[in-house]
Amino acid sequence: MTASPIGVFDSGFGGLTVAREILDQLPHESVLYLGDTARTPYGPRPIAEVRQFALECLDRLVAHGVKALVIACNSASAAVLADARERYDVPVVEVIRPAVRRAMAVTRSGRIGVISTEATHQSRAYLDSFVAAPPEVQVFSQPCPRFVELVEAGITSGPEVVEVARGYLAPLQAEGVDTLILGCTHYPLLTAALQYVLGEEVSLVSSAAATAADLFRVLTDGDLLAGEENEPQHQWLTTGDPRGFTFLARRFLGPEVDQVHRAFVGRAEERV
Repeated sequence: MTASPIGVFDSGFGGLTVAREILDQLPHESVLYLGDTARTPYGPRPIAEVRQFALECLDRLVAHGVKALVIACNSASAAVLADARERYDVPVVEVIRPAVRRAMAVTRSGRIGVISTEATHQSRAYLDSFVAAPPEVQVFSQPCPRFVELVEAGITSGPEVVEVARGYLAPLQAEGVDTLILGCTHYPLLTAALQYVLGEEVSLVSSAAATAADLFRVLTDGDLLAGEENEPQHQWLTTGDPRGFTFLARRFLGPEVDQVHRAFVGRAEERV
């Protein structure tokens, strides 16, 4: 069981930033990644539809014999976490609560910003995760829908990114946030531009890095860590075009993405 892969699911490419962190923080673990690129983006979709799609993909990963699941998509985490933990016999790690815990640890003023897709913003998943926070903690949520488009177009720096970032971040700056949660797994690729706009005094919290750290804790507590002798074997699956996935995945992850396979999930008419 300890040599079994970790199943990582995302609506598309952003979860590869989580996979990158897993490879770095848990170098002996195998990763089985599934990106639902045929039906991405999840951000603008109704929550019920996101839930359906996410469970179909998670079912596929569990059928492959994974020892843990990582929901590396903020929109899917908001829609399906409770269902997933009841549905599967393996540990389920998501991206929202680890980032919230990290933000609580680093904030100095208690004024925390969250940037995310429209679906995550509308779900209030991050705001709800702060429900047990002390009363002096204030959280401000800002949807940033264009960021995903820019990242997937390969535009992660330059004047256009800075201009868009200034527009999105201005309300959070006006609230005086000292910590910003990057509430979409695409957003770590924009770290340089975001830090430039916000200034060095604002701490950025990557949900990808926080999730990999939480996965390490879960595997350790469950005695599921792969041994140092394990030779990891990584697999990359997409519901869309493997060639297009490979091109973008190498931008996110690097040369670890070699052969990409097509995966079919959901109803036949959705298998594009």
